[in-house]
Amino acid sequence: MPDPMIDDLLPRLLATPHEPAFVSARRTRVTRGALAARALAVAADLHRRGLGDGDTVALAVRPGPAALAVVLACLRLRVRVALVDPAVPPDLLTARLRAADALLVVADPWVRAAAGWGAPVARRAGLRIAPLDAIAPVAVLPRRLPDGTSPDRSGGAAEALVIFTSGTTGDPRAVVHTTASLSAGLASVTELADVTAGRPVVGSTFFAMAPALLAGAPVATRARRRTIEALAPQLTYVTPPQARDLLADGTRLTGRVFAGSAPVSARLLERLTDAGAQQAWGVYAMTEAFPVAAVDSRAKAAYVREGGPGDLVGDLVPGMTARADADGQVVVAGAGTAARYLGGPPLDEVATGDRGTVSGRRVVLHGRLKDMVLRGAENIYPGLHEPSLQVPGVAQALLVGVPGHDLDERLVLVVEPEPGVTEADVRRLLRAPVAALGRARPDEVVVAPIPTSGRSRKPDRAATVRMLT
Repeated sequence: MPDPMIDDLLPRLLATPHEPAFVSARRTRVTRGALAARALAVAADLHRRGLGDGDTVALAVRPGPAALAVVLACLRLRVRVALVDPAVPPDLLTARLRAADALLVVADPWVRAAAGWGAPVARRAGLRIAPLDAIAPVAVLPRRLPDGTSPDRSGGAAEALVIFTSGTTGDPRAVVHTTASLSAGLASVTELADVTAGRPVVGSTFFAMAPALLAGAPVATRARRRTIEALAPQLTYVTPPQARDLLADGTRLTGRVFAGSAPVSARLLERLTDAGAQQAWGVYAMTEAFPVAAVDSRAKAAYVREGGPGDLVGDLVPGMTARADADGQVVVAGAGTAARYLGGPPLDEVATGDRGTVSGRRVVLHGRLKDMVLRGAENIYPGLHEPSLQVPGVAQALLVGVPGHDLDERLVLVVEPEPGVTEADVRRLLRAPVAALGRARPDEVVVAPIPTSGRSRKPDRAATVRMLT
């Protein structure tokens, strides 16, 4: 078996030490050599602490050079990294750390403080963090670490990354990726992104930073107007809420823009190209498989113009396969899919939770199975109809079920306008699209900001329902 692609990153950083790795609007923040040196120093520190092949380190550090250095260090030692969000409820954080069997927590200074001596202040600010020291030793790595040596165990397959997705305190749910599955994902993103050396890339996720650095491109982690207009990046990775923020701020875009982590409408991709992007792509991905499929603005717009049902998320990336099971759920498989769920058996394929169709290599989604609304005797899948409501003037549109009489549900359309668009304008613009919904026509249309949740700020359907009740 060839060495995983992910192991190429550290040697490539060392090969061009004076070139920039991380940049801001005005300067080079970290060179490639400094990033590599930091990763080697962290590896030596972890080795001195007795961590080695098969052990787990929990990482509670904001995305950027410091976090990436820890990941590279752990890859070198073949120490598994568990990504944890310290802002989740304390009981859930405790359960996640114990489920991952973390021997060490590497944390930002503010996380350590909020979990320890600064807990009273943090609680007054509405932030409660579990006492991490009671679960595992906590390390806040200083900016300067002493030089040292560590064994290089890179090469070959091993479990590399644990990512928690959902679950409860009694049964935390996490995805386990290996060096092989991460490398396959990197290869897919590298082919899709087609990044060249020298010109910046904007993005803060691992699958934005690593392909760029492999190609010799510097990374800026903050997707904001000042950064983008100063750097003129060749590629910008954003979530849909970040994209809308940039557009509302009047940002002039350059190069290509990839939007993902939440549904991406044809209208949003059109707005990104109107703002200067040479190309705008929607990327369909999930924690268990990144990426799955991709679609550019032209193909998505054509699908909408032709009246295609559901949400076209594009063609499968090379190496990925998909099918619809007996319940209409899209199931995916490929080298880039996770190896297993934490505590579970190996996975041959992954159920996406999305209802949809697969025709050849084209995937069309018809909504989340769990989002189904039961009105009367009719099963309504919001994701099948929401794309047709994303007309000019509409930033977001959600169809949600609100509890009604006798266990029935009312179907409510919640619409968030684009900046400068009035409620009267929105209702006029949606008159024909709403009428065309037929049996899925909503009982009520509400014009209001749509609640979001999580770091990617996905539309929060449960919070939207609570807002309406």
